[in-house]
Amino acid sequence: MRPRQDITEMFSTFVQLEKDKFGKWLSDRKLRRSIQNCLNSSPEVTNSENFWALYWHKHWQTQSHHLAKMHLVAYLQEPCYWTASKTVAKFTNSQHSLADYFQMANAEIETILKDFKAEKCSSLKAYAIMAMPSRLRDILRQRQEADLCTNWALLRKVSKKLLLEALSEAGLSLAAIAQYRLAWACFKELYVQKQPSGVDKLPEPTRQLWEAITDLYNRERFNQLTQSTKQCTSETIEKWLTQTALYVRAYLFPPVKSLNTFKQDDDTTITFDVPDPSSDSSIVDMIAEEDMATRQNQISQMFAELLNSLHSLDVKSQQVLKLYYQQGLTQQQIVQELQMSQPTISRKLVKGRESLLAALVKWSQSTLNIPVNSNQIKDMSILLEEWLRNQYGEHNMNHTR
Repeated sequence: MRPRQDITEMFSTFVQLEKDKFGKWLSDRKLRRSIQNCLNSSPEVTNSENFWALYWHKHWQTQSHHLAKMHLVAYLQEPCYWTASKTVAKFTNSQHSLADYFQMANAEIETILKDFKAEKCSSLKAYAIMAMPSRLRDILRQRQEADLCTNWALLRKVSKKLLLEALSEAGLSLAAIAQYRLAWACFKELYVQKQPSGVDKLPEPTRQLWEAITDLYNRERFNQLTQSTKQCTSETIEKWLTQTALYVRAYLFPPVKSLNTFKQDDDTTITFDVPDPSSDSSIVDMIAEEDMATRQNQISQMFAELLNSLHSLDVKSQQVLKLYYQQGLTQQQIVQELQMSQPTISRKLVKGRESLLAALVKWSQSTLNIPVNSNQIKDMSILLEEWLRNQYGEHNMNHTR
């Protein structure tokens, strides 16, 4: 079991980056006192990090402790850093740095906490390690799509709820929000609905169309706005809608700034040396020893599920997979080996992998409560390929052609 000092550090310290790499751990005195008080007041409670993660997660859910979220943010610093490191290594041509990706990962902690179900997955950190990379890939994909959209395409896609949230986040008054919303509604009615769906590069509205939108706004303002407002010009409406698009982009994808702007002051923070998470030790070594058995058990369950699914395939499908992954034969070579048609070989490869992937998805949903979308399925497909190659890998290492 970990000493109490380690538990204290886990729930009160944050990664401090220096020159776009790990620098040191930064401790928050308020969080440090909070976790120490908990430990001192409950000497009979286990020092398991998983116990305290679930403890703070429950407080976060019920909003019964104002520091619960910050304790969990501190706790999930390693998955954030690991995810950022993997992402920056994968997207070498990206304009974003390690610090940028690290901030994006930290911003997703709220979603990770919402999606985590303690009754289905016993380890919050293990869940974050699996779910956070997919969340970050979703953000990058959505950001790219939004960047490709014109202002008008973005305003066509945005929902009323998100629009109002973006305007509120921008700090506009209720009266201004009402005006921007009405301008957007008039824009949607006269312009967006007349454009083809699925098109991101919508043409600029003509001056005649701006006038029509403005006329509609000036008529509707008497019925739609609670406060009396002046008649608008087309230039004002265009300016409002352009600004609205900027607000929406900023709300969806806040500007990336280095987390190293975290202010230090002698009264609130201290620093101390902790090993660099990017060192040779694996991420598994940075997770609590008491959770190792849980994680290993889950991994064993997953592999056992895949193995059972593999053995449940028909004999010919198993032969095809074995020849493909173990001996590295091409489909044409398998045709000659099994005396089957090439379409049949291809179909058995595809169907066999689909069957195994379906089993993996089902297991992940029921055991780990991982939300499944196209990106998660893509990740699982990659995991499946690695498992198949490892499953037959021992023979592969000694096989020569």
